[in-house]
Amino acid sequence: MLAPEHSTKICVLRGARHRCPQCGEGRLYRSYLKPVAHCANCGAALGQIRADDFPPWLTIILTGHLLLPFALLSRDIEVSMAAQLAFWLPATLAMTLVLLPRCKGAIIGLMWSMAGK
Repeated sequence: MLAPEHSTKICVLRGARHRCPQCGEGRLYRSYLKPVAHCANCGAALGQIRADDFPPWLTIILTGHLLLPFALLSRDIEVSMAAQLAFWLPATLAMTLVLLPRCKGAIIGLMWSMAGK
Protein backbone atom coordinates (compact mmCIF):
# COMPACT_ATOMS: atom_id res chain seq x y z
CA MET A 1 0.00 0.00 0.00
CA LEU A 2 1.19 3.53 -0.74
CA ALA A 3 2.24 5.96 1.95
CA PRO A 4 -0.36 8.62 2.87
CA GLU A 5 1.59 11.28 0.96
CA HIS A 6 1.14 9.17 -2.17
CA SER A 7 -2.63 9.25 -2.32
CA THR A 8 -4.34 8.79 -5.66
CA LYS A 9 -5.33 12.46 -5.79
CA ILE A 10 -1.76 13.64 -5.25
CA CYS A 11 -0.41 11.22 -7.85
CA VAL A 12 -2.97 12.37 -10.43
CA LEU A 13 -2.22 16.04 -9.75
CA ARG A 14 1.52 15.44 -9.98
CA GLY A 15 1.07 13.65 -13.29
CA ALA A 16 -1.11 16.45 -14.65
CA ARG A 17 1.74 18.86 -13.81
CA HIS A 18 4.13 16.68 -15.87
CA ARG A 19 5.94 15.50 -12.74
CA CYS A 20 6.76 12.07 -11.38
CA PRO A 21 3.76 10.66 -9.48
CA GLN A 22 6.01 9.27 -6.73
CA CYS A 23 8.24 12.21 -5.83
CA GLY A 24 6.65 15.15 -7.64
CA GLU A 25 10.10 16.43 -8.63
CA GLY A 26 11.31 14.50 -11.67
CA ARG A 27 10.05 15.18 -15.17
CA LEU A 28 7.37 12.84 -16.51
CA TYR A 29 8.05 13.36 -20.23
CA ARG A 30 11.21 13.42 -22.32
CA SER A 31 9.26 14.91 -25.24
CA TYR A 32 5.69 16.07 -25.90
CA LEU A 33 3.96 12.76 -25.02
CA LYS A 34 6.85 10.32 -24.53
CA PRO A 35 7.26 9.37 -20.86
CA VAL A 36 10.72 8.89 -19.38
CA ALA A 37 11.77 5.32 -18.61
CA HIS A 38 12.64 6.15 -14.99
CA CYS A 39 12.33 9.26 -12.86
CA ALA A 40 15.69 11.06 -12.72
CA ASN A 41 15.02 12.08 -9.12
CA CYS A 42 13.64 8.95 -7.39
CA GLY A 43 14.08 6.19 -9.99
CA ALA A 44 10.38 5.28 -10.23
CA ALA A 45 9.72 3.14 -13.33
CA LEU A 46 7.36 5.19 -15.49
CA GLY A 47 8.17 3.98 -19.01
CA GLN A 48 6.14 0.77 -18.85
CA ILE A 49 2.90 2.53 -17.82
CA ARG A 50 0.68 2.59 -20.90
CA ALA A 51 -2.19 5.04 -20.88
CA ASP A 52 -3.29 3.96 -24.41
CA ASP A 53 -6.56 5.58 -25.59
CA PHE A 54 -7.88 7.06 -22.35
CA PRO A 55 -5.97 10.42 -22.52
CA PRO A 56 -7.16 11.28 -26.06
CA TRP A 57 -10.70 10.29 -25.13
CA LEU A 58 -10.58 12.43 -21.99
CA THR A 59 -9.10 15.33 -23.98
CA ILE A 60 -11.93 15.14 -26.52
CA ILE A 61 -14.56 15.04 -23.78
CA LEU A 62 -13.05 18.01 -21.91
CA THR A 63 -12.50 20.09 -25.05
CA GLY A 64 -16.03 19.46 -26.25
CA HIS A 65 -17.62 20.25 -22.91
CA LEU A 66 -15.56 23.41 -22.44
CA LEU A 67 -15.81 24.87 -25.95
CA LEU A 68 -19.14 23.67 -27.29
CA PRO A 69 -21.36 25.83 -25.05
CA PHE A 70 -19.49 28.95 -26.18
CA ALA A 71 -19.63 27.86 -29.81
CA LEU A 72 -23.39 27.34 -29.54
CA LEU A 73 -23.86 30.71 -27.84
CA SER A 74 -21.86 32.42 -30.58
CA ARG A 75 -24.40 31.30 -33.17
CA ASP A 76 -26.66 34.13 -31.98
CA ILE A 77 -24.04 36.69 -32.94
CA GLU A 78 -24.10 37.85 -36.56
CA VAL A 79 -20.67 36.57 -37.62
CA SER A 80 -19.89 34.84 -40.88
CA MET A 81 -19.20 31.12 -40.98
CA ALA A 82 -15.65 31.83 -42.17
CA ALA A 83 -15.02 34.01 -39.12
CA GLN A 84 -16.52 31.35 -36.86
CA LEU A 85 -14.23 28.69 -38.36
CA ALA A 86 -11.24 31.02 -38.18
CA PHE A 87 -11.78 31.32 -34.43
CA TRP A 88 -13.15 27.94 -33.31
CA LEU A 89 -10.82 25.64 -35.23
CA PRO A 90 -7.59 27.15 -33.81
CA ALA A 91 -9.19 27.40 -30.36
CA THR A 92 -10.09 23.71 -30.49
CA LEU A 93 -6.64 22.75 -31.74
CA ALA A 94 -4.89 24.83 -29.07
CA MET A 95 -7.04 23.45 -26.26
CA THR A 96 -6.46 19.89 -27.49
CA LEU A 97 -2.68 20.36 -27.65
CA VAL A 98 -2.62 21.89 -24.16
CA LEU A 99 -4.90 19.32 -22.53
CA LEU A 100 -3.53 16.11 -24.08
CA PRO A 101 -0.21 15.92 -22.18
CA ARG A 102 -1.93 16.97 -18.96
CA CYS A 103 -4.60 14.29 -19.35
CA LYS A 104 -1.97 11.68 -20.18
CA GLY A 105 0.09 12.70 -17.14
CA ALA A 106 -2.98 12.49 -14.92
CA ILE A 107 -3.80 9.02 -16.23
CA ILE A 108 -0.19 7.88 -15.74
CA GLY A 109 -0.37 9.20 -12.18
CA LEU A 110 -3.65 7.38 -11.62
CA MET A 111 -2.30 4.12 -12.99
CA TRP A 112 0.92 4.45 -11.00
CA SER A 113 -1.00 5.04 -7.77
CA MET A 114 -3.23 2.03 -8.42
CA ALA A 115 -0.27 -0.27 -9.19
CA GLY A 116 0.91 -0.12 -5.56
CA LYS A 117 -2.49 -0.95 -4.03
